Amino acid sequence: METPLEIPIFPLNTVLFPGGRLPLRIFEVRYVDMTKACIRDDAVFGVCQILDGREAGTPAVPAPVGCTARITEWDVPAAGLFTLETRGEQVFRIIDHQVQRDGLIRAEVMLEPPPAPRALPEARALLGRMLREIIDKIGAQYFPQPLQLGDAAWVAYRLAEILPVSVDSKLAWLQCVDPAKVLAEIEAILDADPEDFDVDDDHTDSE
Repeated sequence: METPLEIPIFPLNTVLFPGGRLPLRIFEVRYVDMTKACIRDDAVFGVCQILDGREAGTPAVPAPVGCTARITEWDVPAAGLFTLETRGEQVFRIIDHQVQRDGLIRAEVMLEPPPAPRALPEARALLGRMLREIIDKIGAQYFPQPLQLGDAAWVAYRLAEILPVSVDSKLAWLQCVDPAKVLAEIEAILDADPEDFDVDDDHTDSE
């Protein structure tokens, strides 16, 4: 039986997927302290989509499902400011959470097993080619390396994080254990009204 993990939660107006790249600018004291602890202990924190509230100020209400993030690069360009490169690792579900006196949310979570490795189905090859074109347009530096365009989960996660669909859809895809199902739903959405979908290429830093 899996053992629950206690991690700090960073509610953001985004859904982070495993393998996803998430640059951050950290300046609030509670998150500066969280960052220092994660760097010191080589520990992860949890990123959850905000259900109610804002990224800064009063603690927001996080979605019950999120993705762990690990700091891969960091810098301190000014006192009290961190710039981070983080990478999504594993989906989790919140069992219980509490807000500390400093406003930081800490949660007891259960990690979800990653999808089993699976080749991109031939029937979804078009999505792989579309993602390749998107990467060429936006720039490979905005995507996790190495590129894994032949892996079903990798392609599903990358399309899910960049397509301008509803938060509910992204959260559902984050929870789905079958990347082939996610790919099928993405293809159905694109087939229904392809001209309504421009790639979300806003890769600005967050907090």
